[in-house]
Amino acid sequence: MFMYYLDLARRSFRSARGLSLLMVLALGLGIGASMTTLTVYRVLSGDPIPHKSARLFDVQLDAGAAGNFRPGQEPTFQLTRLDAEALLRDARAQRQVMMSGALLPVQTAAAGSKPAYEMSRMNSADFFAMFEAPFLFGSGWDAKADADLARVVVISRALNERLFNGENSVGREILVRRETLRVVGVLNDWRPVPHYFDTTLGAYAQPAELYLPFSTAQGFKFGSVGDMNCWDNTRGQRPHELGMPCTWVQYWVELASAADAPAFRNYLVQYSEAQGRAGRFERPPNVRLRNVMEHLVHREVLPSDVTLQVWLAFGFLLVCLVNTVGLLLAKSLRRSGEIGVRRALGATRGDIFRQFLVEASVLGAAGGLLGLGLAALGLWLVRQSPAPYAPLAQMDWAMLGLTLLLSLAASALAGLLPAWHAAGVPPARQLKAQ
Repeated sequence: MFMYYLDLARRSFRSARGLSLLMVLALGLGIGASMTTLTVYRVLSGDPIPHKSARLFDVQLDAGAAGNFRPGQEPTFQLTRLDAEALLRDARAQRQVMMSGALLPVQTAAAGSKPAYEMSRMNSADFFAMFEAPFLFGSGWDAKADADLARVVVISRALNERLFNGENSVGREILVRRETLRVVGVLNDWRPVPHYFDTTLGAYAQPAELYLPFSTAQGFKFGSVGDMNCWDNTRGQRPHELGMPCTWVQYWVELASAADAPAFRNYLVQYSEAQGRAGRFERPPNVRLRNVMEHLVHREVLPSDVTLQVWLAFGFLLVCLVNTVGLLLAKSLRRSGEIGVRRALGATRGDIFRQFLVEASVLGAAGGLLGLGLAALGLWLVRQSPAPYAPLAQMDWAMLGLTLLLSLAASALAGLLPAWHAAGVPPARQLKAQ
């Protein structure tokens, strides 16, 4: 029977090509617009590490001066180097990482090699395990390497291609600001979206090309890039030195479970109180401990205009559905005579209802295919924009399936009222009118 309904749908489309094309176009435009914006929203608002995001926490302490303090205000979102190193030594979490960004000249040790500046990350040893960075060759370093200021480095796959033509470079040496470092690991392709563990460089920034121990980098006085907040006079002094009143270090911890967060927060409060008694912290304890998703919300990583665009696109889809309902109703009115004949020949109201619902679903499938093409075009246009997240606007298999499912659901919803109206056509009146 289903094949018979499909044949009736084909005949109906051929007899009213213009009306059918209008409905397909309306559905395609609505679905294309909504799926373009929904895909962008999904890419930008997704959980970057869903299986453990509830156990990863960004740590904030308030080491600022007392002069401009207001009770309840947000503390600085980074730590001083002194506090970060103290927390790292205490090691109260399952894993803990202190880190910051840097822009460093990198070259091979070969004669005639020219340096190129690469975005780099200075971090402690737990970084790779905590954030699950995948390795192509080798591995990261251990806590002993941090303590010994080891001359080791991990590089990205792309940098490995540029420096060593993609070969296994573990054990090879490179020069970083003319300091010789040994490669101990090469990361595979990896781009967390958003760049949640350091949003100071941009929420959708490319990951670093080079990773080296934080302690080693500071021993070489490599400096840093990103936000820095100093509250005392540091003129003539190096703000990266230990003990300077400047916040510039990100600090993250991984706890065994989310339930351990209150106890770890109490530890941070106690640390702040101890620093206050020592005369370092001039403000009362003002601690923040946010997991990954809470951190992203607080940092307002998702652009507000993207959320607005999603609502506008689905509003446009609703308008398209209303227009499709009107067109289907007009089409069913034109076919009242045909419906009356079918009813007189024995077709039940349910048969007529199913017939028109199948026709609406076929229209939805056609509209979905058109919408899929329009969504692909829309995402291509997004990728041409200068927005930092533009290259990430890609449709995956999940969104492809959702597009087709949405088209069928939308067309079936639009077809309910016309199908119900068609099923209620009284056959006697139509036969008498004919």
